[in-house]
Amino acid sequence: MKTVKDYIRTIADFPHEGIMFRDVTSLFADARGFRMAIDQLLHPWAGERIDKVIGLEARGFILGGAIAHQLSKGFVPIRKKGKLPGQTISQAYKLEYGEAIMEIHEDALQPGERVLVVDDLLATGGTCEASIKLIERLGAEIVGCSFIVDLPELGGRKLLEGLGMQVNVLCEFDGV
Repeated sequence: MKTVKDYIRTIADFPHEGIMFRDVTSLFADARGFRMAIDQLLHPWAGERIDKVIGLEARGFILGGAIAHQLSKGFVPIRKKGKLPGQTISQAYKLEYGEAIMEIHEDALQPGERVLVVDDLLATGGTCEASIKLIERLGAEIVGCSFIVDLPELGGRKLLEGLGMQVNVLCEFDGV
């Protein structure tokens, strides 16, 4: 029987030489694989009150939208700086070379709302850490974080767990 990992293709040397890119679009393109991933991303949180689903740019939007639909809950995007109209709050985070900024609408969450954070890939955890800070600044509570792929060598899961987050990953790949 196929697992979620079986649907993910690896593309060597993308976007740079030496990188093994884990391409989840092949998973999204297969109805059975995509459904399996959505179900497994949600499974650990069965029975939990979830008020909204947060999707991180960009493939987290696909997953978050599908999960929000499944739960009949609202979806909230967290995007790179300058991509959201209206009033936003921002959080900077470190990249390998430099810094990036994530944003959320300042009225996207209400204090006390319980949210699930989803994205396709957990690497260093920087994007998710910035998103957690934004969510907490708005007063919402994070139920957990779900990812399709973890690259354990990059330490993202340890970072998020160190922040007190419950982390669900569907599969792991060695390397970067």
